Amino acid sequence: MNNITPKQAAERLLKQVEKPGRYTGGEYGQIIKDKTKINARFAFCFPDTYEIGMSNLGVRILYDAINRHADLWCERAYAPWVDMEELMRKYEIPLYAHESGDALNVFDFVGFTLQYELCYTNVLNMLELAGIPLTSAERMEADARGEFMPIVVGGGPCTYNAEPVADFFDIFSIGEGEEALPELMRLYVDMKADGSYTRAEFLHRAAQLDGFYVPSLYIPEYNSDGRLKAMKPVYDDIPTTITKRIITDLDSAVYPEKFLMPYIETVHDRIVLEVYRGCIRGCRFCQAGMVYRPVREKSVEVLNKYAKLLYDATGYDEISLSSLSISDYSKIDCLCDTLLEWTNDAKVNISLPSMRIDSFTKEIMEKISTVRSTGLTFAPEAGTQRLRDAINKNATEEDLLCACRVAFEAGKTQVKLYFMIGLPTETYEDIEGIAKLAKRVIDTYYDVYRGVKGRKAPTVTISCACFIPKPFTAFQWEAQNTLEELEKKQKYLRSVICDPKIKYNYHDANVSILEAVFARGDRRLAPAFIEARRRGMKFDSWDEYFDFDGWMKIFADCGIDPDFYATRERGEGELLPWDIIDCGVTKQFLLRERHNAYKSVTNRNCAEACTGCGANKLGGERTWCPKRS
Repeated sequence: MNNITPKQAAERLLKQVEKPGRYTGGEYGQIIKDKTKINARFAFCFPDTYEIGMSNLGVRILYDAINRHADLWCERAYAPWVDMEELMRKYEIPLYAHESGDALNVFDFVGFTLQYELCYTNVLNMLELAGIPLTSAERMEADARGEFMPIVVGGGPCTYNAEPVADFFDIFSIGEGEEALPELMRLYVDMKADGSYTRAEFLHRAAQLDGFYVPSLYIPEYNSDGRLKAMKPVYDDIPTTITKRIITDLDSAVYPEKFLMPYIETVHDRIVLEVYRGCIRGCRFCQAGMVYRPVREKSVEVLNKYAKLLYDATGYDEISLSSLSISDYSKIDCLCDTLLEWTNDAKVNISLPSMRIDSFTKEIMEKISTVRSTGLTFAPEAGTQRLRDAINKNATEEDLLCACRVAFEAGKTQVKLYFMIGLPTETYEDIEGIAKLAKRVIDTYYDVYRGVKGRKAPTVTISCACFIPKPFTAFQWEAQNTLEELEKKQKYLRSVICDPKIKYNYHDANVSILEAVFARGDRRLAPAFIEARRRGMKFDSWDEYFDFDGWMKIFADCGIDPDFYATRERGEGELLPWDIIDCGVTKQFLLRERHNAYKSVTNRNCAEACTGCGANKLGGERTWCPKRS
């Protein structure tokens, strides 16, 4: 096997695995380059299955952004499913990149997008499969022995608190990477060219670039009670806090004109148009709504251009308009009208997957239903107006019922409603309110069709997640409900649902507890991840491999108290592990929002008035955003 690539060796085994198309590469749209003309190679790794990774828009954008540079080459790798991993270990085939088929350990950079905390064990498993030492310290030692070691980079939303996995990464890219990652690679190429490169000096220089966090150059100190005392930089010429990078002009930003076309069905086989970034709303539980600020929109002309290019390149029959809240796009009607000028004839469906209750109208309903019927999902989040005000949802029961009425009048019979259990200030009256609200939606359907015979019975599906206090939210200081409290509340809600037309689904509270530990953890979790890798933990986000008891045993064996991270209320003056990162939104704003939550006082959205969150410092005042009064 010395004369063939790891990919070629793996292809001999594909008849023995469930989905061979996960591992072949060769997709239409992949980018192949001449290695002799390449100065730096980047392996972009998605720590989950191929079907999920191929649907991720961020991977597609960054793949395109790096490959636009003639001397840089970005390739892809995904977590192999357990059947393929078993064969790779048996025959000693290292994890490889889909394009070249080369092992990841020969790349200059190996990057992971961290989209979900429960994928952390997959990161370690992939490093091990690639033959790359797990920790940054081990890689530094190997480099000192003259062994080539890739630079391991992390990016994505989980890097806003990267501390739980800080020991495993050399560099974190904080914020948006279209400009940042090529800049990092260019530093590497230049240092190699002028002879100044050493691993240590490169990391030092990288820490001086905007938006890059090198965790090994920051030393945490702890108080006797376990709380973080300080995070001290090793050098005086690196920042004490790392400010995220953003793209200020999305119209001129890199965006792919064609998508990689998989050979097998993926999670989202459709055109995805990123309409804007950020969110004008201020939901107090929502991390994405804070860390992706400020809002920056793309023009209708640019969006329509990319929609046509991607349709011509892919032939997909659905366009999904992507954003945190698509109905808040300031030109949503114009965008839909412009797209419909050609999508109707092409039989292409327009999907608006993130509609807000208070902005769902008959006009929008008609536009998105012109080709085929689409399912409707709304997120009231809480069952009573008091609690919706506490979380700053800024949506009323009347808003929901009006939206459902519009849907029912258009012929819909099924509505899905998202809620959360365990929110700060929640009472059992709020939980009972979820069942009552769902019943009122059922009643609205029968009110619409009063006296009409032969109508199909409606279905309202309630889906309840468990609240997880996330960094950079107004609730980052809150204690999560204990496992016993969450399970008791879930059972109570089931007991008060009396209408058989209401279906009730809820998330596993065990998963939410573990997610909270990882989301608010610090570097002292590293031994637990190493032990988890030793015990074969992986695919924690998959029901069939999630092992809560196994994780609790690991924590106990490593001397880690998960309640310290999940169910402990933080003091408002406490130094938090993620305070090393500046996402733009100030701590003072988040504290003010926390206090408003306990008074059930709502705040205006950014389109109505600037609330002074601080994010505008990163990109200037939005032209459509009023000055704060």
